[in-house]
Amino acid sequence: MNNPLFVTGIGTGIGKTVVSAVICYQNKMDYWKPVQAGDLHYTDTEIVRELTGHHHSRFHPERHRFMLAASPHEAAAAENVRITLQDFILPGHLRPLLIEGAGGLLVPLSDNLLTAELILHLKADLILVIRDYLGCINHSLLTLEVIKLRGLDLKQVIFNGDFNPYSKKVIISQLPSNCSWTDLQELTEINHNSLSILPKLLKF
Repeated sequence: MNNPLFVTGIGTGIGKTVVSAVICYQNKMDYWKPVQAGDLHYTDTEIVRELTGHHHSRFHPERHRFMLAASPHEAAAAENVRITLQDFILPGHLRPLLIEGAGGLLVPLSDNLLTAELILHLKADLILVIRDYLGCINHSLLTLEVIKLRGLDLKQVIFNGDFNPYSKKVIISQLPSNCSWTDLQELTEINHNSLSILPKLLKF
């Protein structure tokens, strides 16, 4: 992996953090969550650290941490902070680096800065997490359109959990030709042990 991997989703509550933990565990990657908004008592970084059991990974501190559980631009404004691209420099890492975003590609970091622009700034390749729910086809295809329009490099789609085969078929039909996909089975229990027996997620 020459470039860092950036994990995003088609919305919130899609399972990006669990997917990030699996990928870090299986590929001995370092982890970085640039912006954490809310849940400072138990951050995504702490969740991934716990799930991986510190499995060879280094966990870099967030660049921004905000109290308010809201869109990053709102959470930042509540603390009189304005997020800019210049805030973000890739942390030093010896192992491949996985970056977890907040929400989807068009989540605003400030009034005129979107997550998609941060991905381009960090020169990261993209992993897209999709979960099945009413409306996921539309949200997935809209995300794929944004990826194409913004010139992002989508390496892989991960279908997280049980999936309607009709929905999945349509989404796969719209993937870029150089993009792979794989399934992450529905996990009834999420911990270090359950992660250790999963098949390999990354297919490139």
